[in-house]
Amino acid sequence: MKVKKYHAPSMAEAMKKVRVELGDNAVILNSKVIHKGGFLGLFKKKNIEVIAAIDPEAKVGKPEPKEFKKELQNIEIPKITQNVVPTESGQTKETSEKVEKELSELKQMIQTLSSKSPYAHFSLEIQEILLYLQNHDVNVALLNRLGKFLEGKTEQNSQSNELNKELFIKWSKYFIRNEIKEFPHGGIQYNKKYVNVIGPTGVGKTTTLAKMAAEAVIENRKKIGFITTDTYRIAAIEQLKTYAQLLSVPVEVVYKISDFEKAKEKFADYDLVFIDTAGRNFREAKYVHDLNEIINFNEEMESFLVLSLTSKERDLQSIIAQFSTITIDRFIFTKLDETSSYGTMFNLMTEYKTGAAYVTTGQSVPEDIKEVDSEMLTNLLFEGLEP
Repeated sequence: MKVKKYHAPSMAEAMKKVRVELGDNAVILNSKVIHKGGFLGLFKKKNIEVIAAIDPEAKVGKPEPKEFKKELQNIEIPKITQNVVPTESGQTKETSEKVEKELSELKQMIQTLSSKSPYAHFSLEIQEILLYLQNHDVNVALLNRLGKFLEGKTEQNSQSNELNKELFIKWSKYFIRNEIKEFPHGGIQYNKKYVNVIGPTGVGKTTTLAKMAAEAVIENRKKIGFITTDTYRIAAIEQLKTYAQLLSVPVEVVYKISDFEKAKEKFADYDLVFIDTAGRNFREAKYVHDLNEIINFNEEMESFLVLSLTSKERDLQSIIAQFSTITIDRFIFTKLDETSSYGTMFNLMTEYKTGAAYVTTGQSVPEDIKEVDSEMLTNLLFEGLEP
């Protein structure tokens, strides 16, 4: 069995190298992102490392996973005779045993790698797409469903001469888009008076709220007001007041539910009221309890949960769980420009059956915000794989 390791700037280029050297019957054993070069630990370049293998005597066709593992187990390690005559290069019994040990370790490595690759039984074209999405942190369950879908499409079109990368990407985008298109997407609907933005500290809630408000005032000519419950940070109140001055709109600071009722009365004839909440530690259940003590969530209200794409997915799941007592209409994903991995958005949307409203890409108000839908998000995920 021939095993080789490849490095390339992208998964697509790595797969080209595999095809050129090992052909279309190669099997991807493992892939990962590595960083090479740099100076004093800085300016390192991102690379994709792919380990591929092919058995020169294998029959043409796609081996089943069990058969592939069985082949690995049956690889013969050549026995090296103990009575080795030293050669001109100085080979001795000791070096022979070392070679035998290295061969044994290689066999073990191949078996380990093959057991870690859940996509080895798919064709090379399908593997390329699944590994690309895996590097974007799309979860395994979604990738396996996609793999089976692509396998089915391949069988349906087995007689076609047009099975190329472009077609596989088209099928993949169709599948991913269908996974999320049933959920409501898009920005403010303007059918409810109150727009509530919640989330943990440090995700950019206030800036995002200002961007949404600017769109409502400048593009939709709405009469709006601000309510803030973030009384824990003076800087947060001042930040919102600065945005309010730029938009020439009023701000009400709310400390308790009676203050909220007074603010409602003041904004009775306004089209839209934006509510900014305190961040606090998302692990504190008291934070959500305090929100319910200040804001009447039974009002005609549209709530957005702001999540940073630079956070770990496990932490984002904990955040969503913490806010489970509040009805979340849509997610807002911030700091898109600070990550190159977009799979987390799809994992969360499919897990919690909740769509996305916006993605943000910087601190500028109101420029760095984009309203999204299922097609835009899918195209974003696949932009690095386009032929």
